[in-house]
Amino acid sequence: MKVHEFQAKELLARYGVRVPRGRVTGSAEEAAAIAEELGVSVAVKAQIHAGGRGKGGGIKLADSPEQARDVASQILGMRLVTHQTGPEGRLVKRVLVEEQLQVDRELYLGVVIDNSIGLPLVMASSDGGVEIEEVAAKTPERIHKTSVDPTIGFQPFQGRQLAMEIGLGGEMMRPAGSLIAGLYRCFAENDCSLAEVNPLVVTRDGRLLAADAKLNFDDNALYRHKDLVEMRDIDEEDPLEVRAQESGIGNYVRLTGNIGCVVNGAGLAMATMDAIKLAGGEPANFLDIGTVNDTGRVVSSFRILTEDPNVRAILINIFGGMARVDIIAEGIIQAYREMEIAVPVVARLVGTNVEEGERLLAEAGLSSLIRASDLGEAARKAVEAAG
Repeated sequence: MKVHEFQAKELLARYGVRVPRGRVTGSAEEAAAIAEELGVSVAVKAQIHAGGRGKGGGIKLADSPEQARDVASQILGMRLVTHQTGPEGRLVKRVLVEEQLQVDRELYLGVVIDNSIGLPLVMASSDGGVEIEEVAAKTPERIHKTSVDPTIGFQPFQGRQLAMEIGLGGEMMRPAGSLIAGLYRCFAENDCSLAEVNPLVVTRDGRLLAADAKLNFDDNALYRHKDLVEMRDIDEEDPLEVRAQESGIGNYVRLTGNIGCVVNGAGLAMATMDAIKLAGGEPANFLDIGTVNDTGRVVSSFRILTEDPNVRAILINIFGGMARVDIIAEGIIQAYREMEIAVPVVARLVGTNVEEGERLLAEAGLSSLIRASDLGEAARKAVEAAG
């Protein structure tokens, strides 16, 4: 789950991470009032779940309350297009009005999970304000890292070391170490998958502030954080992904290809996507219906995939262990009976009760269903069917 910048900053502030003064609003008039309240020049920033807002015209500066009102009226209601939104863009419903910062230096700070070692990784760089992937590609030596053992937590010496490596020595070392430790505590205590401050700025008057902030949370841990769930903005999420969650489908992530996938098991789902790519196609989604014997979940999967206008073919890849192929077959038959499926469907079914499943499909007379005996053949047929 993602949250808006203003929500991330509110949460980080609870952990001692200093942020610029400001408030969020959905009104241009209130934006002017906030600017007057702050009594300084302000930045008016669109609140959407995407980066690149400045380049897309979603961040504007104002030197007076009247200017704040004007630029807020320009941003509110616009469909902001950035490199992360896709061509459809995102509708801006709120703006963050906060003090303009007189920046001396821009730095980067982030915490992620390093899957190669199974530990949280704190990263810092003196190159802030740009995508960390760009820094990693061009100047990887400028990214400094330290892993954290959760059993002992983030240690003060690690914060001091990172601060020194990105040029925050002397009088800045103590506040820098405290800020880095606060970011890590926020990451750990809220089950984040990403905690990022970019840029972390040193102002001309010597303050160390999170000028921008991004927090992503592990969906599987949200049951422990009811307060975080209340921050969710469904309008910022893909409608089909929201529908999939509401329908009880296991795990669905929409992608940009044209071959819809229905698979049981996360590993098999990833292998299926790889097979589609190997055959020259592009998967339209990741969809793991899970190890369940539920015809309704199969039908719901078909409903989601057929509502995606990009889907030109559907590939069903089931390897039945605890999941029974006959029940999956019943779900396929039910889907054909309940809706008009206008795209080709390729099915590869093996495993438990496969003979019964084959019998059910044969008796149903689904002549348009394309059969395949193995994954490679299924992928090739799906790519061919998608054109």
